Amino acid sequence: MASETKRTPYQVTFGVLAIAVGSFALLQSLVIPVLATIQTELHTTQNTVTWVLTAYLLSASVFTPIMGRVGDLRGKERVLVITLVMLALGSLLAALASSITVMIIARVIQGIGGGVIPLSFGIIRDEFPRERVGGAVGVLAGLAAAGAAIGLVLAGPIESLLNYHWLFWIPMIVVSLAAIGAHLWVPESPVRSSGKMSWTGAALLSAWLVTLLLAISQAPVWGWLSPKVVALLVAAVLLAAIWLVVEIRSRTPMIDIRMMRLHAVWTTNLVALLVGVGMYATFAFLPEFVQTPSVAGYGFGASITKSGLIMLPSGLAMFVLGVLSGRLSGRFGPKAVLVAGCAVCIGSFGMLTFAHGTVVQVVIAMSLQGVGFGLAFAAMANLIVVAVPPHQTGVAAGMNANIRTIGGAIGAAVMSSIVTANLGPHGLPLPSGYTRGFGMLMGVSIVATLAAMLVPSVGRSPAPTDPERAPHAELGLIAAGTLAGDESE
Repeated sequence: MASETKRTPYQVTFGVLAIAVGSFALLQSLVIPVLATIQTELHTTQNTVTWVLTAYLLSASVFTPIMGRVGDLRGKERVLVITLVMLALGSLLAALASSITVMIIARVIQGIGGGVIPLSFGIIRDEFPRERVGGAVGVLAGLAAAGAAIGLVLAGPIESLLNYHWLFWIPMIVVSLAAIGAHLWVPESPVRSSGKMSWTGAALLSAWLVTLLLAISQAPVWGWLSPKVVALLVAAVLLAAIWLVVEIRSRTPMIDIRMMRLHAVWTTNLVALLVGVGMYATFAFLPEFVQTPSVAGYGFGASITKSGLIMLPSGLAMFVLGVLSGRLSGRFGPKAVLVAGCAVCIGSFGMLTFAHGTVVQVVIAMSLQGVGFGLAFAAMANLIVVAVPPHQTGVAAGMNANIRTIGGAIGAAVMSSIVTANLGPHGLPLPSGYTRGFGMLMGVSIVATLAAMLVPSVGRSPAPTDPERAPHAELGLIAAGTLAGDESE
């Protein structure tokens, strides 16, 4: 563990965090294009193999805010190492899995890696010079978004040249190196939250998240009005209400509800929910769209590899805009960047709705989408980091990522219901299903843009006098001033 008297240069810390976040982001999507292969190799059914995604989604939704909170309490570097070790173990188990049961268990373990994102944001806020925080957070946010898109690109070549097991072997090796690097070179943060972990709050949070996401993800299969889905949704509402009461009354809540009610926090989280709807629905259904044989009246009969290449401009644009977001936020403010990102997404989904007849049109739409999501993700991360006190950065960033995941589950489920509502003579969805689905996502982007306009403007803070590190006391004062401003609104 890094010495407290001689801190690791922040550039080295950033390199380790970038590898960790990139590896987790890739694992979110690498398996999507090869689910059919996994189904065949592990001798399971189509319904069962979807749990390779569902189990990961549920696990990440539970552990992302929990690991962020534990990091705030016990030390972000220590918890980051534990999170990376669990991610590596899950990847190892998935690579060796010889049955669908083992594969699903492995994906649950991998979901613990969701804590990488809030922990990384918290470490950046604690360790980086103040003038570097916005840019670094923006790059990691862009990398998290781009990695999910690039995973769709890499899956085909890796599976073709090697086999699907290497979709887990490669991340396992990289994550293991990142865990070693985090232990050696990421300094332990002196910023800690007071109090203790509220395990009751964590259990209730986990319960309502699991019931909600399970209902949403399985609704297209079970039916939105089926007794199981309705029962799970009712249970989710009741459990969420109990969780809110417990958190409000707790002296050491899992998540500070007052913090979540801050104007900058709840409006940014609302945008995150809506942006998640569009992003995850696209990742889930655009590859299917371009892989559909043209005999269906749409699609290009693309291979897994070619469909990934069509998605590549989106991933590249997300990363580039993440890199540039710090400068853009510094010049125009993160709110303006967020509004611009959501507005660009309107154009992207508009093209997918009305002009998706050629590969070129789809590539242009995906490029626009990468620009929009890249701007939005980076701006949301910066808004959350600035809006909360340093000791709550991990849990606040974790909840923002979690709400985006919930939006993704809703988007994928609703998109599935719309696209598959009517099937053509070849057993494939009709073209009108995709048109309506993309139109729905355009409408969601319009609402997201309007919601982004509700986010309060947050100016950048002056650079600290210490050129090497941001003073933690100053960060606390900046955050306190932001909170006071929000509460006065």
